[in-house]
Amino acid sequence: MASSFKRLLIGKPIATEHQHHERLSRVTALAVFSSDALSSVAYATEAILAVLILGGSAALGLSLGIGIGIGVLLVVVAFSYRQTIRAYPKGGGGYIVARENLGDLPGLIAAGALLIDYVLTVAVSISAGVAAITSLGGTWGFSEIKNYAVEIGLFFIALVTVANLRGVKESGVIFAVPTYAFITSILVMIAYALVRDAMVGPTPVVHPIAPEIPVAGETIGLWLVMRAFAAGCTALTGIEAISDGVPAFKTPESKNASATLSWMVGLLVTMFLGITYLAHLHGAVPNEFTHETVVSQIARTVFGTGPIYFIIQAATALILVLAANTAYADFPRLASFLSRDRFLPRQFSSRGDRLVFSNGILALGFFSALLVVVFQANEIAMLPLYAIGVFISFTLSQSGMVKRHLTVKEEGWRRGALINGIGATLTAVVLVVLSVTKFTHGAWVVMVLIPLLVILFQVIHRHYIGVAEQLSLTTAAKPIPVRRLTAICLVSGIHKGVLPALELAKSLAPDNVTAVYVNLDPEHIERVKTRWAEWGCEVPLVVLESPYRSLITPLMNYIDEIEGRYRDGHVMVILPEFIPLRWWEHLLHNQTGLILRTALMFRKGKTVISVPYKLERK
Repeated sequence: MASSFKRLLIGKPIATEHQHHERLSRVTALAVFSSDALSSVAYATEAILAVLILGGSAALGLSLGIGIGIGVLLVVVAFSYRQTIRAYPKGGGGYIVARENLGDLPGLIAAGALLIDYVLTVAVSISAGVAAITSLGGTWGFSEIKNYAVEIGLFFIALVTVANLRGVKESGVIFAVPTYAFITSILVMIAYALVRDAMVGPTPVVHPIAPEIPVAGETIGLWLVMRAFAAGCTALTGIEAISDGVPAFKTPESKNASATLSWMVGLLVTMFLGITYLAHLHGAVPNEFTHETVVSQIARTVFGTGPIYFIIQAATALILVLAANTAYADFPRLASFLSRDRFLPRQFSSRGDRLVFSNGILALGFFSALLVVVFQANEIAMLPLYAIGVFISFTLSQSGMVKRHLTVKEEGWRRGALINGIGATLTAVVLVVLSVTKFTHGAWVVMVLIPLLVILFQVIHRHYIGVAEQLSLTTAAKPIPVRRLTAICLVSGIHKGVLPALELAKSLAPDNVTAVYVNLDPEHIERVKTRWAEWGCEVPLVVLESPYRSLITPLMNYIDEIEGRYRDGHVMVILPEFIPLRWWEHLLHNQTGLILRTALMFRKGKTVISVPYKLERK
């Protein structure tokens, strides 16, 4: 039943040899890898205005200059990542580039920063999508829907998780339509608004409840501009996704990935600057009373609350929800790289039934759902934690590329070093600005988590290296032949489930088998001995007394005693167990076999054999 449900949910398994059929075209890849970056235009302008409004109405005019500055940064970072794509056709995310060129520690810092940022990407995108839905509901008189924001967010996380478990190609098809619907609706809105405003003049945004705009707020100075710029840098999140996922493209991978990156940045800059300009022209500002988004205000002012407004809001909500897909494309892949290099558990490097890294997808879904619950699906509360990690990765990745150019000196290395050097410098400056301006607003949490993750990576790595060293044949000695095999069958009495175990013990060590029973109830011992004489398969029974009613201690002492008698021998412990038919029936029985296996697992030189006896349906 569980298997059938799994097949219904994620589909039939895909054979390994079909992996090349799961590659993405440019059109589909734009939807899979760019939804996060493109969707950020829905809240990046609002994030800038939310800071500038603290300086009063006079400060709001600075949004255009700040937006242009962010647009220039977007183009520079995109050109830098085109260099990375050419140099790393098998995938060159911040972790791989930084580790290969700068060393393990910078690589692990980049990896930890990206993993945290991917989790935040899902939580912020889903929460922003829920905000678009509640804005639409509030406009149409369903304001109560905001009370179910967390539940709606968790539903969407589950939906996107299942879609990604079905496979890259299927999830790409699922997400392509909403992505292109959003791109089309925003571009149409910008074009129509610009033409309309040029002909009849801009119409100011009318708020049902006027927002509070301070007449004399914070001083309009460098600090306020830096904070607004840092807030708007959320528009850059997701740019690195394409360089991480180059192997997912159809051949030629590098060429297709570079072209897709150029398309993405062109669309991103156009939409971001267009929305920022329209917000300035129409006076759209964040409203703490109505919680209506800036995009909603512009669309409502330009088109009214009719069908076109609904399409824009629906497309925005969908792209924000599905923007999480970028993280679902990259988090599992990055986790698989870390697992391959022995910095994360091996399970993250294994592909599931649908040729995707299922464990990474499930881990991302769990942690992002946890964030949505903790922050009550409030994306504004999570934004201060956002973008820090991605700019750490930007800086380390571009610095690594500069080092690579100077070391390898391939054709055009001077131009490449210059491009990546400018990118590294600008992203480093922005990282400092982000760290300073967002530190007291929650960014310190990310700065603490990244070192903790790096320590965890190193602990896991040391474990795997230690295991490999101990299993290596270079230090192995020729095994000593076993001259005497002793079988000890641990029994709790005599019943049908014990008989097969006794026969197995006799076949393995025909001349040296002993059954061991721990006497926890003196009143029953004579009955056990009587039944044993009839059904014990001619195996001698040793009764261990336990005055303190301990099961483990007498058994361990006896096993140690037997092992000490024969230095050239080997002890096998046979555990007969009956297995209930239904899972819940296990709760009705003592898990003695599990306890014994656990105790014996950590004792050197013992072989433990479990002999299950499966109960049948009556």
